[in-house]
Amino acid sequence: MVQLVVTPDFWVNRIYPEGLLEEWLVTDGAAVSADQPVVHLRIEGELIELKAPVAGKLKIASHKNSPVEPGAVIGHIA
Repeated sequence: MVQLVVTPDFWVNRIYPEGLLEEWLVTDGAAVSADQPVVHLRIEGELIELKAPVAGKLKIASHKNSPVEPGAVIGHIA
């Protein structure tokens, strides 16, 4: 199982301590391909597209409009 992690390097200025999980682009339990965009995050006013690191089945751990901090695990791919 591979974790989907909001990496600390998404925070360029480190002004705001958290971001927002804006929307999932795929549903919970869906099959995803490696490098497929799976979620949009809003961090420091910028929209960031997080891609699946591997192919597999997505298990969502954080929901739409949830706050996210550096290092947060927002899902898994099995």
